Amino acid sequence: MNKPVNPLKRMLFTTALVLAGVTIDTSAMAATPTPNIVLVHGAWVNGSGWKPVYDILVKDGYHVSIAEHPLTSFADDVTAVKRVVDMQDGPTILVGHSYGGAIITDVGNDPKVVGLVYIAAHALDEGETEVANGKRFPSATSQTTDIKKTADGFLYLDPAHYPADFAADLPLKQAEFEANAQELTAASVFGAPAGQPAWKTKPSWYAVATADRIINPDLERMYAKRAHSHTIEIAGASHSVYESHPKEVAALIEQAAGHAAP
Repeated sequence: MNKPVNPLKRMLFTTALVLAGVTIDTSAMAATPTPNIVLVHGAWVNGSGWKPVYDILVKDGYHVSIAEHPLTSFADDVTAVKRVVDMQDGPTILVGHSYGGAIITDVGNDPKVVGLVYIAAHALDEGETEVANGKRFPSATSQTTDIKKTADGFLYLDPAHYPADFAADLPLKQAEFEANAQELTAASVFGAPAGQPAWKTKPSWYAVATADRIINPDLERMYAKRAHSHTIEIAGASHSVYESHPKEVAALIEQAAGHAAP
C-alpha cells in the first residue's frame, strides 16, 4: 500500500520546482543577445562598405542598421547617428570604424546603447582630438602627401594612392572603385575635441588592424588598452579590415551583443 504524501512536503517540492523554473527563465533572458546593432562608417567611405559584415549579422538573426552621416561636421555626424539610434526599439550595440569611433564614443552615452565596438577606430578621451593623437602616433599615410584638401576645407585621399593607403588587402578593382567613390570629409572633424567618452561607463570591444596605414596600429592598441576593451588583433589587415575580414569583425560584434548587459 502506498504511503500518503505529506501535504507540506508536496507544497515545498512544488514551490521548489516553480522557483527553479523562474531561475532558469531569468538566466535564459540574461543570455539573450542584444538584437539591435548600428554600424557607423568612417571618413572617405560610406556605409556600403559594411555590407559583408551586415550580411553575416542579418543571417545570424540581428536587426542591423547602417547609419549614414554626411561627414560635413562632427556635430552633423553625431546628430545623424543619434537619429538612427533613436529609431531602435531597445538595447543597441554601436559599432564604429575609423573616425566613426569618435562618433560612437559620443553617441554611446545614449541610454539605449549597451556596448561599443571599435573597428580600427578612434576611441578618444575627453578633450582629445584625432589630429593630436595622430601626431603622438603617426600613421604611415600621414607621413606622405597622399591626403589632399579642397579649396573649401574638405579632405580626401589621392585616388592613385587610396588602394595602398586604405585598402591594400582588398581586390585592386574594388579598392580603385572605392577610391573614386570616396566621400570627401570636412577637415574640421579631425580636430573636434571629444566630450565625455561612453567607453568609461560601458563595455567595449576592439579590433586592431595590424597593417593599418591610416591609423597607427600602436594608437589602436593604446585606445583598446585604455578603454579595457575586449581586444583582438587581425594580422595583416588594412584599414579596410571590416571589408577584408568580415567574419572576424562580425564575430567580435556578436561577442559584444552576447555579453553586453542591457
